[in-house]
Amino acid sequence: MGEKTEKLLSILKLQPVVPVLIVDDVKSGVSLARALVAGGLKAIEITMRTPAALDTVRAVAQEVEGAEVGAGTILNARQWDAAIAAGSKFVVSPGATQELLDAASASPVPLLPGAATASEVMALREEGYQVLKFFPAEQAGGAAYLKALSSPLAGTVFCPTGGISLKNANDYLSLPNVICVGGSWVAPKELVAAGDWDGITKLASEAAALKA
Repeated sequence: MGEKTEKLLSILKLQPVVPVLIVDDVKSGVSLARALVAGGLKAIEITMRTPAALDTVRAVAQEVEGAEVGAGTILNARQWDAAIAAGSKFVVSPGATQELLDAASASPVPLLPGAATASEVMALREEGYQVLKFFPAEQAGGAAYLKALSSPLAGTVFCPTGGISLKNANDYLSLPNVICVGGSWVAPKELVAAGDWDGITKLASEAAALKA
């Protein structure tokens, strides 16, 4: 687990914000990834919430230089296998099941599993996980809640995701147990629909300048 933890940390430390993307077609997904990388956001999570998601992971992995693409919203072993086959460098889940943890343990690709309570964090620590996704961040108690976990659960670091924007990102990034945050605000639907890749690169640059 130590090697995979280091691999995951090396990806998450690339930037303070990991874009969390919902993509509707492969072509725009590749252009979006290029725009984000150009703005300094190299680690990109593409969520498995649309029919185009898996093909977009594959295309970004093959075509976008500098991108570290991961698959998000992975819920089971079947989805895990598909994400790895598509070229995911890391995998993100909103929670954790034993089936998913077993699939992850047999793979060299690191998993960022989700947790929202102290008990969930403790259970994942027993499985060897030191880096977790705190989800849904704002709805589960926000930065104040996560700060409260930092002392009793010292040694665990988080990537909070859910309800995070440019406005509140620094509330999380200032915490000792936060390595980065996940957010969708760097890829607004209207800019993607308009193909305003320069606008997205600008948003990405602003996010990359935040202090992790």
